[in-house]
Amino acid sequence: MSITPQQFRQMQERLGSPRRAAGPVFERTAAASANAHQVILGVDPSLRGTGYGVIKLAKPCPQTLTHGVISCPVGWQHSRCLVKIVQTLRDVLRQQQPTVCVIEGLFFAQNLQTALIMGEARGAALATIAEAGLEIYELAPRKVKQAIVGYGAAQKIAVAKMVQRMLRLSETPAPDAADALALALTHAQEQGRYSFQAAKRV
Repeated sequence: MSITPQQFRQMQERLGSPRRAAGPVFERTAAASANAHQVILGVDPSLRGTGYGVIKLAKPCPQTLTHGVISCPVGWQHSRCLVKIVQTLRDVLRQQQPTVCVIEGLFFAQNLQTALIMGEARGAALATIAEAGLEIYELAPRKVKQAIVGYGAAQKIAVAKMVQRMLRLSETPAPDAADALALALTHAQEQGRYSFQAAKRV
């Protein structure tokens, strides 16, 4: 069926301006993912020393908004430590307004009591962050060390030194805070990759 030049012009007017050519699916997905979360919270849970760190994606390197360790004396009861974890994380969430959290994944513990105590701290942190409506992902410790240092069994001091260098910090962060910042940095790196193995969502 043929159409006249006038009919063709009318069809163009109804359709509006010509569509832009579609880009590759993976390219659009990566771009959308990279822009989805600009402020990332990393959490390394522990009853006596929960590390936290918040970074904001920027160029030439991410900007550190805050980092620290929620320290609890040995003499404190577990319940008091859990309350402090909850209260401190709520303050961080309110002040920094992150939209995504990355928490250290579970690891094998030979001591059952240690595993239970770690689970208490992790549960308190997860509940607090979920309450704020954030997306939560977990990353295995070895994967984070591999991404930051290039070696899955790296020592804490090596992670801390590399985090200091990557974020251009004036001082080396405390080990637990450095681990939390490393989690956030690893997630930021993962967002920009064409990977079929996304971080596990909690």
